[in-house]
Amino acid sequence: MRIAMWSGPRNLSTAMMYSFGARADFAVMDEPFYAAYLVQSELDHPMRDDIINHHETDPEKVSAACSRGGSPHLYMKHMPHHMLPGMPMDWAEGCVHVHLLRHPVRVIASYAAKREAPTLDDIGFVQQARLFDRIGGLVIDSTDIRANPEQALRGLCTAIDLPFDPAMLKWPAGPRAEDGIWASHWYGAVHQSTGFAGAEGPLPRLDAEQAALAERAMPHYEKLWNQRLGK
Repeated sequence: MRIAMWSGPRNLSTAMMYSFGARADFAVMDEPFYAAYLVQSELDHPMRDDIINHHETDPEKVSAACSRGGSPHLYMKHMPHHMLPGMPMDWAEGCVHVHLLRHPVRVIASYAAKREAPTLDDIGFVQQARLFDRIGGLVIDSTDIRANPEQALRGLCTAIDLPFDPAMLKWPAGPRAEDGIWASHWYGAVHQSTGFAGAEGPLPRLDAEQAALAERAMPHYEKLWNQRLGK
């Protein structure tokens, strides 16, 4: 089995990668198209040069790596906005596609703390909705996972015909060999964790510009949220 988990930034995506990586039967990949995306988009992201120098920038080679499978399974953490026009998608055939969501207000507040002035393209909701229309798949929401990790993961495993493994609920603190080099900038909180964090509190406050961005993202989020497992 190859799982392509699609998520925008500042979601539960790294914790989900660690969860599947805690299983003895899964290998994991961390945003394999990120370096190719930075080269093609020419965007200035944190650690841009390090990412390009340390990770594969040829999208065809990345596609080949994503097609090979794992041990015996492969979990791939992907971001929909990394798949720019012309990026290969043949590797995605035969994958189990899962779309991970988080409320746009939470995403924007968290993203802005790490990189100023996020745009609609940066947070991936538009691209994720388009990708869902193109390839389909299952939808899960990080709120449901944080509220009851075992129940949510059991439900996901049942939906994709994969036996649940209790190892998915815990992992050792610290970085992983599979982490992208960008982990030192983005993964501080999850490196301190040993499992899924509990339920989040009220939505954070945004400034006027951020609130306008959240309003633009909401229809795309709601479209997918209405398709989520366990609704």
